[in-house]
Amino acid sequence: MRFVENFASKTAQTRARLIKAATEVFANAGLSGATTREIARVAGVNEVTLFRHFQNKEQLLAAVIQQMIALQAEALANEDEWTQDLLIDLRHYATLFNQMLEEHEGLIRTFIGEAKRHPNAACQILHDAAESLYKKLIAYLQKNQKNGTVRPEIDAEIAVDMFTGMLLSGMLRRTATPTTVTYSRESYIDACVDLFVRGISIMPINTDNFYLKK
Repeated sequence: MRFVENFASKTAQTRARLIKAATEVFANAGLSGATTREIARVAGVNEVTLFRHFQNKEQLLAAVIQQMIALQAEALANEDEWTQDLLIDLRHYATLFNQMLEEHEGLIRTFIGEAKRHPNAACQILHDAAESLYKKLIAYLQKNQKNGTVRPEIDAEIAVDMFTGMLLSGMLRRTATPTTVTYSRESYIDACVDLFVRGISIMPINTDNFYLKK
């Protein structure tokens, strides 16, 4: 039993090293320029070991993207446990989403820079990985439309794209020109949530001690 546990632990550690290495190589070399040989080298394993865990580069890319959204997926896993307070729930989500953006800034910039040159397979992987996450946030907004707290005419899918787009734009600006930004990360997130909730909400909202300069 201990042998099995040790083997499973070693396998998990190797897989984690490969995903971490792939994240670094994809960010530095791009999706097309990254090679399994270089990923294996950065991970400190031979290429044969890489192929035991992942059949090809596309599978590695899928694993990297899935790890990127793991925090948000976990946060949205139990929708019934959400407070249904738009400010609280969306502030929590925005914090996790921003954390993911900052941790994977290099890779995200690679996706943006190669948007017109992504292999079709890479685009499909990104779409498939993010789809369930987006659907959960869309479902959350739709539930609040039924509860009478979100305006019924709002297109939830468009709203989610706008919300995440604001957060993405803020991360790119802060990390590209940090010395020219006069506000904090927290102030920006609060402003995004405040403006977004005011735009979609039916009910008056109380932002006391929420939307403050920091």
